[in-house]
Amino acid sequence: MNEHPVDRWHDILARREPKDLAAWLAEDAVFYSPVVHKPQAGRALTMFYLTAAFQVLFNETFRYVREIVGAHDAVLEFETTLDGTLVNGVDLIRWNDAGEVVEFKVMLRPLRAINLVQERMAAVLQALQQQQ
Repeated sequence: MNEHPVDRWHDILARREPKDLAAWLAEDAVFYSPVVHKPQAGRALTMFYLTAAFQVLFNETFRYVREIVGAHDAVLEFETTLDGTLVNGVDLIRWNDAGEVVEFKVMLRPLRAINLVQERMAAVLQALQQQQ
């Protein structure tokens, strides 16, 4: 592994290149959504949800405010504003020995933010699904 998985994530975000997620994610990656009860298993589904998140969350106000990084996992706390609502969340990321992400979990607060993100994500996911 040449670059740390967290550094790669920051680079993908900075360049706004969700297509680069394919090389970052393990084939068996699992995405845990704050609003979908069932884990989304596999690289394709994980990319699908993260691509939608790019459109919904990663605006000009998005920023990470705290990072805790371990040997195989990290907790990245973020803030962003949507329609005047402050969204506070945490990305929990776990990777394997090859540096491929095997788990990406998102948690959000407050309830108003969760509802807003759920509404926007549903619209974006539907639009992305129609493009496929």
